[in-house]
Amino acid sequence: MSEDHKDLPQTNYLEGRYANAFQVGHNAFEFLLDFGQVTPESEQPHFHTRIITSPVYAKALAATLQESIHQYEQAFGTIPKESET
Repeated sequence: MSEDHKDLPQTNYLEGRYANAFQVGHNAFEFLLDFGQVTPESEQPHFHTRIITSPVYAKALAATLQESIHQYEQAFGTIPKESET
């Protein structure tokens, strides 16, 4: 396990799911984050997981992702935009 993951809780019981398709919705009380996959043989994404969270935690998630992306790019270089891949 890398040093970046040493402080994370044990997650051996969690199921890993790959996602390359995302949808975000919201109302006055919550954010809905849908995760799914698009495969070469399908035209539409297949969404498999929905996370429902409060606006406060959605903002915390966005900040956590942004910081993680910054750390990744410092270590491995700039991540290209989807249109550049």
